[in-house]
Amino acid sequence: MNKTKLVELKKWMETQQVDCAYLSDTTHIAYFTGYASDPHERVLALFIPLEAEAFLFTPALEVEDAQNSSWSGDVFGYLDSENPWEKIAEILKKRLPVSAKNFAVEKGHLVVERMEEMRSAFPNMEFSKDLTPLVQRLQLIKTEDEIKKLYEAGTWADVAFETGFKAVHEGASEQEVIAEIEYELKKRGVSQMSFDTMVLTGKNAASPHGEPGLSKIQKHELVLFDLGVVWNGYNSDATRTISFHQPTEFDEKIYQIVLEAQLAAQDFVKPGVTAEEIDKVARDVITGYGYGEYFNHRLGHGIGTTVHEFPSLVEGNDLVIEEGMCFSIEPGIYIPEKVGVRIEDCVHVTKNGCLPFTNTTKELQVII
Repeated sequence: MNKTKLVELKKWMETQQVDCAYLSDTTHIAYFTGYASDPHERVLALFIPLEAEAFLFTPALEVEDAQNSSWSGDVFGYLDSENPWEKIAEILKKRLPVSAKNFAVEKGHLVVERMEEMRSAFPNMEFSKDLTPLVQRLQLIKTEDEIKKLYEAGTWADVAFETGFKAVHEGASEQEVIAEIEYELKKRGVSQMSFDTMVLTGKNAASPHGEPGLSKIQKHELVLFDLGVVWNGYNSDATRTISFHQPTEFDEKIYQIVLEAQLAAQDFVKPGVTAEEIDKVARDVITGYGYGEYFNHRLGHGIGTTVHEFPSLVEGNDLVIEEGMCFSIEPGIYIPEKVGVRIEDCVHVTKNGCLPFTNTTKELQVII
C-alpha cells in the first residue's frame, strides 16, 4: 500500500475540486494498494472519495485475497449475479457529500462501456477530470525500494539471457529457445514474464515486433533476444543480439553501429537533459552511418509496475530528466529481408548519470 502517493493524489483532488477519484487500470490499482489481480471481464476498482476513506471494489471471489494483501482499507465485493454499479453507488452515497458533483477517471484506460455504466450510476456527476497524467507523474520518480525491485527483476533478465544463449544450437527453433528460457525461470520461481518473450533469428529480427515461430537458427546468423520478467510487482525489459558462429562482415558492422548508439545515449543520460535530447544522441549516431531510416521507433519508454510507462524518449518530448526516473534505451537497425539488431538496457537516473538494471555484456557474443 502506497500511503504517500494516495496523500498526493488527494491533494491534487482538492486543488482540482474533485469529489471522488475512480482508478480502473489494474496496474495502477496495484501501485496504490499493493493488491494485484487480473479480474478479466469483472470490475476491479479503487475509489478515493476526497472526504472519506478510499476502498477497493472487487469480484466476490477476490475479497479475501484483497483483505490479506498490504491494502489496509475497506474491501467490498459483488457476486456475478449482482449489478456492480448499483453496489458501488450505494457505497459512495454513504461516503460522498450531497453536494458532490465531480468525478476524476483514467481517460487513458477507461473503456466506453464502463464510462456509460458510471454515467448511469451517477447521473448528476461530471466526469471531466482526467487522472491519467497525474498517475503518470506520481509514478515517474522511483523510490529506493522501487529501484531495488527493478534491480531484482533485471537480475532475472540476466538469468534469462544466460539460459537462452545456452539453448542456441543449429536447428533449434525460435520457439524452442523461448521454451527453454521460460521453463528454467519457472523452475526457479519466476512465474510471469513482462511480455511475450521474443527470440528472432536472421532476417526475422528485421521486424521490431516480430512473431517468434518455427524458424530454425542457422550458422552465421544473428539472433535477437527481447525479454523481461515481473518480480515483486516490478518489470524488467532488455534486449541482446548475439551471433551463432561468426557473423557476416555486414551484420557485424550493423551490430557495432547499434552498440555505439546505445552506449552514447546511455553515457549522455543525467539530470537536466531532456528526453528528446537522449533520443537524438542515439539517432544521430545511426543516421551518421547512413541507416537513419531503419531506426523506426522511439529510443525508449519508462518502466516500473508496467513494462511501458511514461515517459517516452522521443523527438518532441522536452521532459527534463530527473534523478530517480527509470526508462529503457533501445536503439535498433532493421533492414527488411536482411538483418535486425537491437540492444537495450533499462536504467535509473543517478545524481550525475545513470545505471542499468541488467548486466549481460553488450559486446557481440559469438556462440559456437
